[in-house]
Amino acid sequence: MNLSRLTLLQKIWLSTSVALTVLFGATGFILQRHALETTSRSLEEEVKASFQAYESVWRVRAEMLGSVASILSSTPNVRSAFGTRNEAAIRDTAGELWLKISDSLKETAFFLVADVNGATITSLDNTTPASVPLFWPVVRSVRERFPRQVSGFFVHEGQLFQLVLTPVYSDAAAGPELVNVLVAGYTVNHLVAQRLKELTGGSDFLFFAGERVFASTLNDRATAALLEAMRGNGDAALLSDGVSEYAPLRRELIDMQGRPVGRLAIFRSFEGARARISELRRDVVLVWLGAMTLGLLFTYSLARRIVQPIETLDRAAGEVARQNYDFRLPVRSQDEFGRLAATFNTMCGSIRAARDELIRQERISTIGRLASSIVHDLRNPLGAIYGGAEMLVDTELPPPQVKRLAANIYQASRRIQELLQDLVNVSRGRSKESEICRLKEIVQAALENMQAEVRERAVAVAVEVSEEIELKAERARMERVFMNLIGNSLEAMPGGGAISVTARLENGCALVEVRDTGPGVSREIRGRLFQPFVSYGKKNGLGLGLALSRQTVLDHGGDMWAAEDSGSGACFVLRLPAAPAEETSERENSGVAAL
Repeated sequence: MNLSRLTLLQKIWLSTSVALTVLFGATGFILQRHALETTSRSLEEEVKASFQAYESVWRVRAEMLGSVASILSSTPNVRSAFGTRNEAAIRDTAGELWLKISDSLKETAFFLVADVNGATITSLDNTTPASVPLFWPVVRSVRERFPRQVSGFFVHEGQLFQLVLTPVYSDAAAGPELVNVLVAGYTVNHLVAQRLKELTGGSDFLFFAGERVFASTLNDRATAALLEAMRGNGDAALLSDGVSEYAPLRRELIDMQGRPVGRLAIFRSFEGARARISELRRDVVLVWLGAMTLGLLFTYSLARRIVQPIETLDRAAGEVARQNYDFRLPVRSQDEFGRLAATFNTMCGSIRAARDELIRQERISTIGRLASSIVHDLRNPLGAIYGGAEMLVDTELPPPQVKRLAANIYQASRRIQELLQDLVNVSRGRSKESEICRLKEIVQAALENMQAEVRERAVAVAVEVSEEIELKAERARMERVFMNLIGNSLEAMPGGGAISVTARLENGCALVEVRDTGPGVSREIRGRLFQPFVSYGKKNGLGLGLALSRQTVLDHGGDMWAAEDSGSGACFVLRLPAAPAEETSERENSGVAAL
């Protein structure tokens, strides 16, 4: 398995693991958030249900106390005993009836008979706690509300009571007369709070007023912490005692005058909910790990099925890139990869056929272009030779005219020789050994061969090349390069102009610029300028000069290009490796020795 296949598999695994992680992370977050919201709503409902249960229990107890008190107060013999104001008679008469009807209350409630001022006359159950006071000042404060029963909370000497006051009247000549008050109730203590917790499914109760705690199902530390938290942020949806969090519900405790005498707080702990959320989180993590493992195994299997055909296709594409169009892929299935392999094989066959046809057509086109160019370029010089020769044969001419015709025939024949030499150079390789040459001498030699055309076209040529720049080159071929460049410039400036040849050394190479003041290089042919048979604005030539010149420069380890920002006219740049210093020294030493 190569590196590219490993990289592709890693990418597939990475993308899959990221996708699975994000998916299950988002799912776990949503589940956890939903669980928290559901738990919070459930706790709120539980707290409300606990309060409703508390109110129901409290109301039932108050109603039972009130009912017993009403029965006692309405019984004739009990009323008669109350009218005597005799403690023994009241206890004997009412106590016997109390024992018969109060079995469900006598374990937790107390039942007292008080006078109209609130002083206790007697107890009906003989089990009244010692903490129950003997005087009830609340009786006088609510006498204006008699003969109705009055109920509510009452705080006395640091204790909280829930009381039901029932007035007892006797018949008198002036009408009903208040003779006694039945005081029935409960002491709100820790036992009562614990009993409420059991009846409400585990909610915690706290009865308090300011800093005073009447009853609590919490330990002292939690009670103090929650009291402090309620004072600091009484409206918070959650309160903490430093260890656990609770959902609270707060209510006022109203006395018999309708005034608040304390507060009740019902708490529902988050511990059970947190345990359920921890279990949910653990289950989500286990499911995530299992799904990730299965997903990665499945992805690895799928990736292998995908990567293996792609690797084969990649190898086949490499063969095609190396022009091996006979390579074929095995077709092992009828699925997408099988159809892709069959299509690839068909494509290779099509490319092979198209390539062969293109080569054939290119050969025919090249022969046609070459023949057309040769015929076109040879017609003019051959015509000049033919015309001149015909005049010499058929006409007696004076010597000056004969000399002029001979010069024309010479120039035409020389032109034909140059064209034939260009054709030979199309397939010519490097045939001579390189030698150390001064660049300036090469340029001047090329310029001397072009002196006749330079004078004819009235073109000024400036050569600014240092004597110190030397090259290791084939002198004849390099002279031909500069002759082609200077010749192109001359043909581009039939009305005269200027040509400059400059050179400088840069990073061990000679940079030569051949610049003219002609019309420049057209954008249409700039991209094809160095291709064979490309010619623009010239009356003669095969279009091989620049192509052969650049090939010569490339054969010498350099390069040649047309400058983009040459301004007016054309500018061709040659980069040629300069001769090493040691070879230059050897050449000079050999010259001295020869002298």
